[in-house]
Amino acid sequence: MSLDRPPEEARDAAEGTPVTTTLTAPLHDVRRAVSEAEWSTRLDLAACYRLLALYGMTDLVYNHVSARIPGVDEHYLINPYGMLYEEITASSLIKIDVEGRTLLQPDHGYSVNVAGFYLHAPIHIARPDVQCIIHTHTRAGTATSALDEGLLPLSQTAMRFHGQIGYHDFEGPAIDGAECERVVRDLGRSNALVLRNHGLLVCGPSIAQAFNAMYWLENACRIQVDILASQRPVRQPTQQAIANTVQCFAGQEITLHNEALTNPVLSEAARQSSGGYGSLEWPALLRKLDRADPGWRQ
Repeated sequence: MSLDRPPEEARDAAEGTPVTTTLTAPLHDVRRAVSEAEWSTRLDLAACYRLLALYGMTDLVYNHVSARIPGVDEHYLINPYGMLYEEITASSLIKIDVEGRTLLQPDHGYSVNVAGFYLHAPIHIARPDVQCIIHTHTRAGTATSALDEGLLPLSQTAMRFHGQIGYHDFEGPAIDGAECERVVRDLGRSNALVLRNHGLLVCGPSIAQAFNAMYWLENACRIQVDILASQRPVRQPTQQAIANTVQCFAGQEITLHNEALTNPVLSEAARQSSGGYGSLEWPALLRKLDRADPGWRQ
């Protein structure tokens, strides 16, 4: 694909002939127009947007979270540009492809933030292991991104990401295809990226796991900002303690029931697992949303 063209131009093949038809659907008919797998993804993605709003990780109508539709690697869902995260529902999400074509357009009148194409499509192409990508401009995340030393292993929360995070130098707003290829390069095989002087980006093999990564990365940044603002002597953890923490968080949530398989001290296989954290709390977070406002499921 070429990311040197805006999505509007990417809609057409040679000589401007449309290669994909955009389906426009009334909001109340979206569920009937999509597969069960897509609807399930829509529910989880709408929940992710609502949770980002709930936990204070939004930037008005800006930023974006995307989710690949299972079984159709080149198609993904993303937010309507103009809706607050707290307004997003399963039906309001827009379906586009990695060439920038709109495939399913709900009739709410909103389109897609162009950066939601330029930033997300290259990662979805390069990383077939990734289902969900989250990008934020939070106060603490942006402050940490502007520090020369980046994220420091000052807390257990931050140690989870030690040596597991990439850095991309600021080049301007992410609306340049050539830059976004460099974002892919700097992300590499990591699931977290600090966009210098800009914000944070995480990805994961599921929406639940991506949200978990962003929640804890954001908290690591908040903790660091608080520590540095105190201007008090800082106790540095040992390298062994940092390594132990990285190893622990590389696997899955450890319970008494599954400890033999998930505790990296007991199981070598658990040390080689990747990013299971996030699955355990997801049903509880959905119950929390339902208690507050079940409208996200519409």
